[in-house]
Amino acid sequence: MVSAGDFRNGVTFDMDGNVVQIIEFQHVKPGKGAAFVRTKIKNVITGSVTEKTFNPSDKYPTAFIERKEMDYLYEDGGLYYFMDNETYENVPINESVLGDSFQFVKENTTVKVLSYKGSVFGVEPPNFIELKVTKTDPGFKGNTATNATKPATLETGAEISVPLFIEEGDMIRVDTRVGEYMERA
Repeated sequence: MVSAGDFRNGVTFDMDGNVVQIIEFQHVKPGKGAAFVRTKIKNVITGSVTEKTFNPSDKYPTAFIERKEMDYLYEDGGLYYFMDNETYENVPINESVLGDSFQFVKENTTVKVLSYKGSVFGVEPPNFIELKVTKTDPGFKGNTATNATKPATLETGAEISVPLFIEEGDMIRVDTRVGEYMERA
């Protein structure tokens, strides 16, 4: 059990049959009245974020989310296949479970598959991935005093903004959490 007074970022617990995770929390002690905990919580299954206040003495059962490393193998008709690194078993996962950051994952990349009580609800790619730029407009010299960017297509089909000096064939590092260019690889 976890009490609302012990909430920290990343804590997961079961609330009303839903598994939720604390994104932000703030302990509030007003001058008048009882203390309370103001939070932003995310339903880990649906991804919806809501704000809620708790009494610090409220208790909830802790939810243990299993994070298992698996290798992404291939996609076939909306199903994405992953191999368990321990048992070598292939696990199909529906495209709707993957999330936006999966667009940066190429085949044979190790990812973390998130599950709760045996039910897979998400896939967490590595924070940084090196990808090849397959299509972008040529850069030009001149007025680059500002951080000018241009669109680029990566080898996985994802599109991001890159600086003007990046050319086709360059390897770049992408931050998958925010989907942005980091640096040349």
